[in-house]
Amino acid sequence: MKLNVSIIGAGIGGLASAIRLAVRGHAVTVFEQSGKPGGKMGELRWKDYRWDTGPSLFTLPDLMEELFILADEEMKVSARYEPLEIITKYFYEDGMVINAYGDPEEFIHEVAEKTGERAGRVRRFLRKSKRMYDLTRDVFIFGVFNSLSTFISSRFLKAALQIYRLEVFSTMHGANRRRFRSDHLVQLFDRYATYNGSNPYKAPGTLNVISHLEHNLGAYFPEKGMYKLADELYELARRVGVTFEFETPVEKILLNEGVVKGVRVKGETRKSDLVISDVDIYYLYRDLLTDIPFPKKYFKQERSTSAMIFYWAMDRTFPELELHNVFFSSNYREEFRQLFELKGISEDPTVYLFISSKVVTRDAPEGGENWFVMINVPENVGQDWDSEIKRTRQSIRNKLNRILGTDVDKHIINEVVRDPRNIETETYSYHGSLYGNSSNSTFSAFNRHPNHRNDIHGLYFVGGSVHPGGGIPLCLASSKIVDQQISHHYY
Repeated sequence: MKLNVSIIGAGIGGLASAIRLAVRGHAVTVFEQSGKPGGKMGELRWKDYRWDTGPSLFTLPDLMEELFILADEEMKVSARYEPLEIITKYFYEDGMVINAYGDPEEFIHEVAEKTGERAGRVRRFLRKSKRMYDLTRDVFIFGVFNSLSTFISSRFLKAALQIYRLEVFSTMHGANRRRFRSDHLVQLFDRYATYNGSNPYKAPGTLNVISHLEHNLGAYFPEKGMYKLADELYELARRVGVTFEFETPVEKILLNEGVVKGVRVKGETRKSDLVISDVDIYYLYRDLLTDIPFPKKYFKQERSTSAMIFYWAMDRTFPELELHNVFFSSNYREEFRQLFELKGISEDPTVYLFISSKVVTRDAPEGGENWFVMINVPENVGQDWDSEIKRTRQSIRNKLNRILGTDVDKHIINEVVRDPRNIETETYSYHGSLYGNSSNSTFSAFNRHPNHRNDIHGLYFVGGSVHPGGGIPLCLASSKIVDQQISHHYY
């Protein structure tokens, strides 16, 4: 059966869905309101400098390679990537520096030598994070959460019977605090809660599965930068027959008695058998699904963090820095209290510094570097962001100057700033929250919007604001789930 499919949004989830359905022989059209593909994965240019503006870490590459295999192509021909020898370099206020090596044993040795933590404890933790991932991946990452079959499946029952292994009823920080003696190491592993915009002092210990993705499976980086991944998915989609209409926002999803009939674009009806939304669900329901009640239950949960990002063009290189660098706050608990309880920014925020020119040398001119300097900030609830930018810029510079022992200010020759306001307007992320709802409760995974509503035939959902969550791997997983659901419903 050949279906006429309309996809709203050319983010990673939308692109992946388009490829999957096109290779099955369906007629696929992607409508994108902006002028280019990628969604949150974009790029910024100034003179001879280029910055990736979205996700900056590449894990689980098999999920992306699978799309090329489906199209009978090889990803590494067009979008080559390599494993990172050092995934992240961590800097602490007391002078401690830890290199998170890509090789697990090298990382374990580094941590044991620097912190005094027993190597066996770290090794056991990495083994445990792998077991947690193996138990949960088919349920919480690739499972269908609005289907009874999921909850009576052998995979779910297996995970449920071993719930004691999943640290569900402990916070992430509590689990790590019991596990390690080193404050430095606890903070390092607590940081992974921020990968989906959550709070390690509230999120369940199950989130420690994220450590497995980096420290056991490894992290990678494309040789031409992160945006190249989105660009290559777009080109692959075109090669398998997907039609793209840019600068073409969808005005409404058309329904008739609970059945999708198409979309309205520029005042015209475009008939569709299926509609797949890669749009933040708040704006989807507010603007495109106005004929059905607004599902308030999905917006009562705590939102994920947003970001404040400074794109700095630097006129010199810093050999002591790596591709990914983290400068930790000296009071991590207070930083998260500010973010989630007070909706503010700590005086001493943790700073993430990403320098793609360390790998992609043409991203900056010779003798310069392109700094992507980011801190986690709360969702936009009306803060005075102009004042916050001014204050936080100085806090960040003070921190970098103090730890690096230099004056970074005099080497910044250009600056562009992003905050929750323009993140929301540019990416349609409600309140600027990068990952939709946070994972700050035991049952957060069960409360995410599903990939299909049983009461609307022909409508599916992908992207970071729905199950299983935000970030490249999870957005790709959402498209795989939807592909499986469509196959089940129509074949």
